[in-house]
Amino acid sequence: MTGIDDLPIRDELRGKSPYGAPQLDVPVRLNTNENPYPLPEALVARIAERVAEAARGLNRYPDRDAVELRTGLAGYLSSTAGHPVELANVWAANGSNEIIQQLLQTFGGPGRTAIGFEPSYSMHALIARGTGTGWISGPRRDDFTIDVAAATAEIARLRPHVIFICSPNNPTGTAVDAATVLALYEAAQTAREREGGALVVIDEAYGEFSHQPSLLPLIADRPLLVLTRTMSKAFGAAGLRLGYLAADPAVVDAVQLVRLPYHLSAVTQATALAALEHTDTLLGYVEQLKAQRDRLVTELRAMGCAVTDSDANFVQFGFPSTHPGAAGESGDTPPADQQAIWQAILDHGVLVRDNGVPGWLRVSVGTPAENDAFLDAVRAVLKENKR
Repeated sequence: MTGIDDLPIRDELRGKSPYGAPQLDVPVRLNTNENPYPLPEALVARIAERVAEAARGLNRYPDRDAVELRTGLAGYLSSTAGHPVELANVWAANGSNEIIQQLLQTFGGPGRTAIGFEPSYSMHALIARGTGTGWISGPRRDDFTIDVAAATAEIARLRPHVIFICSPNNPTGTAVDAATVLALYEAAQTAREREGGALVVIDEAYGEFSHQPSLLPLIADRPLLVLTRTMSKAFGAAGLRLGYLAADPAVVDAVQLVRLPYHLSAVTQATALAALEHTDTLLGYVEQLKAQRDRLVTELRAMGCAVTDSDANFVQFGFPSTHPGAAGESGDTPPADQQAIWQAILDHGVLVRDNGVPGWLRVSVGTPAENDAFLDAVRAVLKENKR
């Protein structure tokens, strides 16, 4: 039987695995950072109305420039993220992953490199490889924050064409402050000054969940700074696949050089517009999730688990034995690695995510009942490992 490695695929794709989280049939699934709240019935009804209207014109191509949608997204960002943007500053695509792909097709590609500070969102590296862009894994401190001095030194030495800054960062949940972004942006422009500079991408997919304000205002007067967002998380619309960016109008013009014709369907545009009409309701769910996120952090630490400060809709945690000196450590000896802990929690009916960060797991914030089940599972596993 022919295997993938028998095919004449590109060398940089050999031995790699596709992105994905295993889905198992268990009572509580908290492994994919989804919003656990179904869309409200009023929004479902409005989606049906808008899609029905769009369906009457499906014999025609959709608005290839998505003007109404981009205008709506610009209004949303202007009212919630602390900086006014207009239609010309916003571009939309099928999930923030397509936005990232378009940026790398435009500013990366063969003979060019991109850097990200890992552990971070693994699709940055995967999309880089898929576009023929060389990938550089940049440094983080042990507490998962970005070491500015080390990062700027790497940028100066390697002179990447694209820099990714994920804030809040996935899978750690840590946010990046404005001073760090500005330092990396200046370093990137200095490193590639003779070539016109380097693109810096702030991936703010979880921005609405952060304790900190959006980094959107930083794009002002910085033509190579881009902020990306998604409707998958805060808007509870993971099945919609709608992502967008805010940047200088020249960047918006540039990515259109690589966009596929009519890449956003009429149905996608109609559904996203309906969701924007219900922003206040959906952001109310975000506030509930933020409170539950903070509760998980507090209760896990009270049990003796190590927990990374989280600004997202998930929490990175580890058991005491994998993190000596963690606050509240009990001195007991739980499983020695995160895979064993993952399996033990799964045995109690709760699926969390093993991202491959040694000693750490990630749990998505669910409903209060789902979070209760997760915390009960952790307590049970801790108790079992005291025996």
